[in-house]
Amino acid sequence: MSCGCSEGKVGKEVVDHVRDKGKDHMPTKVVHDIKCSCGSTFKMTTVVDKCPNCGMTYGVTPCSSDDISKIQAAGINY
Repeated sequence: MSCGCSEGKVGKEVVDHVRDKGKDHMPTKVVHDIKCSCGSTFKMTTVVDKCPNCGMTYGVTPCSSDDISKIQAAGINY
């Protein structure tokens, strides 16, 4: 169940929203294996995290962090 706190937000907007709330270092409800756009796979453990290979930033709101489909790419080193 989603809380709707990121409804309508995409990519950088999701990351900005989480950072604005000061929750970017909060752990995800579930550790996700993220298949990055660079082809690497990494474990996403915080609601804003980066691929260690290419630096692509991914974000999800804390309330939706158990749903991998809500995780969005925001840009390299964003």
